Amino acid sequence: MPFAESAGGGPAPPGPAPSAAPRSTAPLLAVCAGYFMVILDVTIINVAVPVVGRDLGASLTGIQWITDGYTLVFAGFLMTGGALGDRLGNRSVFRAGTGVFTAASAACAAAPDASLLVAARLLEGLGAALIVPGSLALLQEAYPEPAARSRAFGLWGSMAGIAASAGPLLGGLLVSTAGWRWVFLINLPVGVVCLVLTSRFVAPSPRHPGRALDWPAQCAVVAAVALLTAALNEAGRRGWTDPAVLAGLALTALAVAAFAVRERLARSPALPPALLRSRAMSGGAAVGLLFNFAFYGMVFTASLYFQHQRGYSALRTGLALFPAVAMTMFASVLSGRLSRRTGDRPLVVSGMLLGALGLAGWAAAGPDPAYPLLVLPMMAAGFGTSFALTGSTATVMGAAPPAYAGAASALFNTTRQVGSATGVALGGSLLATGTDYGTGLRTAMAAGALAYLSAAALAWRSVPVRAAPPGR
Repeated sequence: MPFAESAGGGPAPPGPAPSAAPRSTAPLLAVCAGYFMVILDVTIINVAVPVVGRDLGASLTGIQWITDGYTLVFAGFLMTGGALGDRLGNRSVFRAGTGVFTAASAACAAAPDASLLVAARLLEGLGAALIVPGSLALLQEAYPEPAARSRAFGLWGSMAGIAASAGPLLGGLLVSTAGWRWVFLINLPVGVVCLVLTSRFVAPSPRHPGRALDWPAQCAVVAAVALLTAALNEAGRRGWTDPAVLAGLALTALAVAAFAVRERLARSPALPPALLRSRAMSGGAAVGLLFNFAFYGMVFTASLYFQHQRGYSALRTGLALFPAVAMTMFASVLSGRLSRRTGDRPLVVSGMLLGALGLAGWAAAGPDPAYPLLVLPMMAAGFGTSFALTGSTATVMGAAPPAYAGAASALFNTTRQVGSATGVALGGSLLATGTDYGTGLRTAMAAGALAYLSAAALAWRSVPVRAAPPGR
């Protein structure tokens, strides 16, 4: 049972039992609702932004900021959100993030011009950065038994694939029927339900107010993620050898080095060096980076291929990608159930191998394969990614002591966001600079297959057969 929040960070005296039973699904529904809302906003805007630009008279730069500003703030402040959760209580920070995100969504829907919409999107990103790290920590607290925790992590993981892949489909439906403002208004009822469920059914979290926030380290993380995201976005447009792109990558490396030095010297580091040296912690995070690189790179390049080469509408593109979406839900639930019998390592390794087989099949399918030949590769990538996500999540969270659950969740989600951004940037660069569109697409799929294979090899070395209890 989760401990109540106490000023000293230790267990509080026994208080009233939470409204939900220990095995209640209400905490899971609350957390997954918030997480789904956050990830949906990454992709749902893509099909709406041309209409938004015309309606608000936005410049090309304004349109780019409407799309990228949210992702940049979201990824950049994940580590800060995790540190605040550990210090102030993950439930408190999760609820604050949900409130900020919901209010910012209302501001987005009501924005009269592009500049105010960009500002509201940046605020949405900040709310998302407060929601996501606490989501995993809250599930770990609500479901302490390994079997129940694996099932919860499995459903949590399926939310990412479903939300990211369904975003273009839902966005297309809303823009073509109710108008682009409903892309943001749809978050309001979800946010309200999430707040009600969290307040009523999720037990208060332990607080560790004695742990000082390491602001220099947090600033270094924000700088590293912002610089990397900007460099990767520009690489797709300018090319990988452009001086601005190379300078951005160099400054990213400098910010990472500054973070490492600061963590070594800090009295209260964001993540203790001993944790970062843990094979389970660093290896599990690296596996997450690699499979997000492969899966979201596939979704992005496939979306462009279907629209630009085959002339699909946004709605038809969403339907074409649906087989990958359908697999994510099924695979995550299945892996959560199987982990009790097989352990985590076989599931992660087999999922990565299946994903590699799928993207390799697409790369070998020829320059213009019939759509039915692409269904199995997409299904394999969606299934394999979600099948592996549960075990890799359990690996990272199990390697961290409870006092660092928020920071561990933030590390895992930050590396995954970096993987997604890298996959999208590389895919866009290959499509833009290849000798022909088909060659660039097949090269991107081959790169994704190689990432899946690398993740399988890394998982064999770093993911334990059985998930450890938190903090071991």
